[in-house]
Amino acid sequence: MEQKTVDLLVIGGGAAGMTSALTGRMEGLDVLLCEKAKQVGGTTATSGGTTWVPGTHLSVKAGVPDKVEDARAFLKAVVGERGGEHLREAFLRSGPEMVSELDAKTEVKFAAAFAHPDYVKNQPGEAFGGRALAPMAFDAKVLGDDFDRVLPPRPEFMGLGGMMVNRNELSALLRPVSSVGNVKTTLQVVLPYFKDRLKYKRGTRLVMGNALVGRLLYSLKKYQTEIWYESPLQELLLEDGRVIGAIIATAQGKKRVIARKGVVLATGGVAWNAQLRQQYFPIGTRDYSLAPQLSTGDGLTSGLKAGAQLDNEAHPVLWFPCSTFKKPNGQLAVWPHIILDRAKPGLIAVTASGKRFVNETDSYHDFCVGQLAAQQGNVSTPAYLICDDAFIHKYGLGLIMPGAQKLKYYLKHGYVVQAATVRELAGKIGVDAGELEQSVIRNNAYAITGDDVEFGRGTGKMNRFNGDAAVQPNPCIGPILSAPFYALAVKPIDCASSVGFAGDEFGRVLNGQGEAIPGLYACGNDLASIFKGTYPGPGTTIGPGMVFGWRIAKHAAGKLAHESGL
Repeated sequence: MEQKTVDLLVIGGGAAGMTSALTGRMEGLDVLLCEKAKQVGGTTATSGGTTWVPGTHLSVKAGVPDKVEDARAFLKAVVGERGGEHLREAFLRSGPEMVSELDAKTEVKFAAAFAHPDYVKNQPGEAFGGRALAPMAFDAKVLGDDFDRVLPPRPEFMGLGGMMVNRNELSALLRPVSSVGNVKTTLQVVLPYFKDRLKYKRGTRLVMGNALVGRLLYSLKKYQTEIWYESPLQELLLEDGRVIGAIIATAQGKKRVIARKGVVLATGGVAWNAQLRQQYFPIGTRDYSLAPQLSTGDGLTSGLKAGAQLDNEAHPVLWFPCSTFKKPNGQLAVWPHIILDRAKPGLIAVTASGKRFVNETDSYHDFCVGQLAAQQGNVSTPAYLICDDAFIHKYGLGLIMPGAQKLKYYLKHGYVVQAATVRELAGKIGVDAGELEQSVIRNNAYAITGDDVEFGRGTGKMNRFNGDAAVQPNPCIGPILSAPFYALAVKPIDCASSVGFAGDEFGRVLNGQGEAIPGLYACGNDLASIFKGTYPGPGTTIGPGMVFGWRIAKHAAGKLAHESGL
């Protein structure tokens, strides 16, 4: 078997693995990055790309200076007594330094959001802006042929067959001639896209998670990092209890890679691994994941064979509420209901009981936690988003864009259900009619007072930020009055796993006795979430993933000697 020796072997090309490989190269290490798929990016490429890192210089630059000590207080309140303080402290300590170094030495560029609130409301130290870092747009032409190596976003998040759009551009593109500003924005986005399509399969202007992946890949190229594509992990190599490398399957056959400084597992966590999903995921959530289909838990299964221990088993999953639509061609379109509809006034969510179960404007993860609790961990029966005709025309609903675009099409194909009355709607979707009518009546009363006495809708900064400021007295509560009425089924789908390897503050994987396995690191979703199953703010998977990828490479290079444990 052919053998290769490197300093650091990184397995998995998402944001965490790419950051680890890039940092290793910046430290002068001989690095090999192995990616199972033809393209890098993993879940990061299909995400919004927001990266939650408190206390950076970018927050000062954006005019919303953030302090690490405030974030520390916030996380203490959010995570509570679930443990893991030493890992979170390492994250808080290294986050600003990582962002500063990448900003200065690579093409990985972020901008701190002036307004992008933390997700858990009314807590000490919460931030309205500054902590959420958005990747700056990236022109992928500079990648040359390697542009095809960037995993595209989900088709549902591209327009005109391959055009990426930022959140702040969407309203202009949906109403392109309603104002001079909208015309200008539309032309600035659409014309370059049409020009791109003369040469490329999709638009080269990358935003959100795709921009982050493109910037990481370009930086890896500039640092002359060796990348093997279509090269999955087969097994870890152990010698006297130490991980010394791995067997990698390639198009030229299996290769033995020896890693002098260590092996980094960054393969995406549980993702599509059927056995782990059966073990940790609730009934009704095991059949589908938002992760790329080639993410099958290779890192976790290999590490477990090497004696690694899992953590966060009590809180194993991070969620998006999603609606699904089977296209006429048989493909499944999945729409994560992140911000565009749930927080707007004039919508409620109910279970089959007809009753509301959650503050609909809370984070996507907390929405799903509420749904799972209300349905006692079995979401085989979906919950439903309920709205009226005025809402669906003004704000849209899932795949139906504002202006009720393609509403007739989605009604015909059963994506959304319509009825002349609330009682009739309840009958069509199998919901208790009397309770649904009462839920709508109570909502309409709350719209007048502005006070949701059941769930506190619209009481937090993030709630109100995602509502409609033109609606008073509460930007998140509006009446459901104008027929016809609509229902859309949603259920939790995993955006990431919280369960993963138990690790220390250097990203070293721990065994059953709580001891570091020599030569084995993990980051991204292969490392248990440092937030212990909570979801503090936007980008709370990518942020720690990148920071621990950075810390791992620094540790392997001997640059964290000033910290204990080296």
